[in-house]
Amino acid sequence: MQTPARSVALSQVTEWEDGEVRALDDMLAVEEPLEIRVNGAPITVTMRTPGHDLELAAGFLLTEGIVKSVEEIRDLRPGANCNVVNVDLRARSFEAADLQRNFFAASSCGICGKATIESIRRRGLTPPNPNFRVRTDVLCGLPEAIRAEQAVFASTGGLHAAALFDAEGRLLALREDIGRHNAVDKVIGWAMHAARLPLGESILMVSGRGGFEIAQKALAGGVPVLASVSAPSSLAVRLAQELGLTLIGFLRGRRFVVYAGASRCLPEECE
Repeated sequence: MQTPARSVALSQVTEWEDGEVRALDDMLAVEEPLEIRVNGAPITVTMRTPGHDLELAAGFLLTEGIVKSVEEIRDLRPGANCNVVNVDLRARSFEAADLQRNFFAASSCGICGKATIESIRRRGLTPPNPNFRVRTDVLCGLPEAIRAEQAVFASTGGLHAAALFDAEGRLLALREDIGRHNAVDKVIGWAMHAARLPLGESILMVSGRGGFEIAQKALAGGVPVLASVSAPSSLAVRLAQELGLTLIGFLRGRRFVVYAGASRCLPEECE
């Protein structure tokens, strides 16, 4: 495991334990803003953990529907400010307003799920590979495989992870970030640069919950199986059911719950 530069910071803390107080040095996960500029226009600012910023920008552009492939990106480079990434698209002209991120509201905002799903469909998401299958023993081994490779989490205890695996459980890529959606964008960006899209023969495993935004990003990358260690949201389940994504939650030890697409991971008699 190798910790990316600038991803951890040292802090002096005071610890209380069973009545005893002592001063300690503690490692924290770094959180800094990243501004993504497309053809010179600022498109979005996301709070992220530094590291793999170019992958994050590329993955964001794909999963948010701004580009459909890496071939549409003419240049991708860090800005003079380390918290800026500059992207040049091959299109000769564009309206910056057309590239503003279509923010889907958090569950607390009360936006109608049906309207949101219809918006997703207008972005051209398609059902992932229907023929992909994964064994239950492979799924059960994924959480431990992720923990073994979480370098920054091991130091700080404060980051999410997203990892891509093949059908046999071999790790293809793992990225960490303070935001679970950023971690997913980083692995999707890695796949773009590695010419692996669509990820129709892959499993995406995420720490935390499998929310709507994670599900839509998995579908944008062509992932057929999305698994998480916690629960999905109701809207994520609806999206998975309607677009044919296998959605798995509570993947811990020898147990998991399939919320959609059970045919990819369970025998027919168990569905």
